[in-house]
Amino acid sequence: MPHVNANGVSLYYEERGTGTPMIFVHEFAGDSVSWHLQMRHFARRYRCIAYNARGYPPSEVPQDLASYSQDHAVDDLLGVMDGLGIEKAHIVGLSMGGYATLHFGIRHPERVLSLVVAGAGYGSGSEDREAYVKDIEATAERFKRDGMRVMSEIYTRGPTRVQFIDKDPLGWEEFRDQFAAQDAVGHALTLQGVQLTRPTIFELEDGMKTMTVPTLIVVGDEDEPCLEPALFMKRRIHSSGLVVVPRTGHTINIEEPAAFNAAVDDFVATVEAGRWGMRNPASLGASQILPAEEPTR
Repeated sequence: MPHVNANGVSLYYEERGTGTPMIFVHEFAGDSVSWHLQMRHFARRYRCIAYNARGYPPSEVPQDLASYSQDHAVDDLLGVMDGLGIEKAHIVGLSMGGYATLHFGIRHPERVLSLVVAGAGYGSGSEDREAYVKDIEATAERFKRDGMRVMSEIYTRGPTRVQFIDKDPLGWEEFRDQFAAQDAVGHALTLQGVQLTRPTIFELEDGMKTMTVPTLIVVGDEDEPCLEPALFMKRRIHSSGLVVVPRTGHTINIEEPAAFNAAVDDFVATVEAGRWGMRNPASLGASQILPAEEPTR
């Protein structure tokens, strides 16, 4: 099994295809396998890499809470790139991976060709922050107590996952079983060290305002915790575009793989053609109808 030493931790990765690098960063309930529909599609034209985060076997599973944080997640992504000799890449992240991708774009724009930030925003709403913290703490304890098999049945039936069950029961069962095979301690520590302590999307406003990296934001319209953060990102990152996938929950890339792949395909092609620029300032005028400057006659 291929591993790379990244940020002092051994991380498992899969690699397919040749060409310009494209790196996939998975969500909490996923791993490298959950990108298989993207790897199969994009490896026809790109050097595709998907890796397992720390805490997700066969990657290393540190046993101390201090080894898990948002900063570690960003440094791990940088370590994967350095370890595989990648100077720049298109980076595609979902949920937890979307957070890491956004942070990476803010901190290391010189290493980025483009960013896809999908399904990012859980825990960002101030009105439900207290409930979110309680959910994270209780869920982490349940992973430790009940294990992956029990928790996979519960976690994958949440309010932003039922859309997947309704559309594609077989695909959802594959997703659930893949999740069940993971490590309970790694997941508990990831919840406590990453999700519980990371800044909200709204707290990243200053960094987003300075971004010039081409960015695509993707969200399902029934992924309620991520809708407002997606709009917030679109309005603060002036190099971004927003795709809202209808009747879709959180697991966008495997719930609606054709729509997801098409959106990323078109975005990356536009970036590589040099046609993805900054937002036209004239689209942000004070009037909803009249241009900021009258045209000369």
